[in-house]
Amino acid sequence: MKDHYAALGLNSAATLADIKKAFRQQASLHHPDRNAAADAAARFRAVQEAYEVLSDEAKRQAYDDNRRRNLLDSPIDTARDLWQNYFNQVMARTSP
Repeated sequence: MKDHYAALGLNSAATLADIKKAFRQQASLHHPDRNAAADAAARFRAVQEAYEVLSDEAKRQAYDDNRRRNLLDSPIDTARDLWQNYFNQVMARTSP
């Protein structure tokens, strides 16, 4: 799974304004017309793809949900939440 936040140099708490600013900076830095590096075009495409996903509210929500399911954001916190929810459900079923 691609990490769109890393492509833009952001964390998952970034605002839309942060995303737009990071996109402009990264796109300028990696644009093939301005950067002669061999991987510039690929990095530019990754930045564009990240912006397309993160700037659209619905796409970002789906992406963030998928990240959480894959334990990318915070594995320990996510695992703790999963176990707490599981044990709460088990305890609710077994209590008289």
